[in-house]
Amino acid sequence: MRLSTRVAALCIGLLASHHATATELPQRWVSAGGAVSEWVSVLGGESKLVGVDTTSQHPPALKALPSIGYQRQLSAEGILSLRPHILVGTEEMGPPPVLSQVRTAGVQVELFSAQPDLAALQGNLQHLGKLLGAEEQASRAFQSYRAQLDEQQLRVTQAQLKQKAPGVLLLVGHAGGKPLIAGQGTAADWMLQKAGGHNLATHTGYKPFSVEALANLNPQVLVFADRVLTGEEARPALFRENPILSSTLAAKNGRVIQLDPTLLVGGLGPRLPDALRSLADGFYPGMSAQ
Repeated sequence: MRLSTRVAALCIGLLASHHATATELPQRWVSAGGAVSEWVSVLGGESKLVGVDTTSQHPPALKALPSIGYQRQLSAEGILSLRPHILVGTEEMGPPPVLSQVRTAGVQVELFSAQPDLAALQGNLQHLGKLLGAEEQASRAFQSYRAQLDEQQLRVTQAQLKQKAPGVLLLVGHAGGKPLIAGQGTAADWMLQKAGGHNLATHTGYKPFSVEALANLNPQVLVFADRVLTGEEARPALFRENPILSSTLAAKNGRVIQLDPTLLVGGLGPRLPDALRSLADGFYPGMSAQ
């Protein structure tokens, strides 16, 4: 793919500046993917960020940074205009031709795993720690994270001695519209399992379910994440656009839980342990008192 005139000009300038700083740690960072951006901040790199994608909403200060758009639909011109030394993101970041243009401009592009498992997170933190010069801090962050998950697993195990794991569906929607159901192998499925829920969806990935399928599954708990609406607007919109949900056990018993959709982007992020604790409290009434 040929570079536009403006992108080409940016490339020349960036190549010159990178030649002088090739042996230094990157100081101007652009990040795509909510979890990756959050870990950059946790490991002390927030001041280095000069731009983030639209899924990078935490900590709140990141919202004030220039946006490079959605992580899967980036543009080389938007990224290069920020004159970054490095672009970080997961394998979800793209499209590939844009990443090639950014590399050609002399920008270091580093990819991290979006897989929802501890081994992937450990590798991500080790990699990120080296890039930031914060390897010890990254190691401590991982050990703390694992300890929090171990504590969460113990709480769930104790709760399941008294209560059966509830059947759960996790819905990801847009302004209340027809939702996608989170299936096996997704970050959402990982969250449901770690919080002690039984994911009723047996497919892989995210896909829309028919009205009939939703009715037949009849979840005891509904977890939903809306990419646009939050707070008091989100739940009414979901049920207004999908009235069949009102007939589920979850709706009848008031067991409908809202989830921040940015928790599902970019792999395992630093806020997940707290989110798992809240989910588990909703799955097992009375657990919060333990």
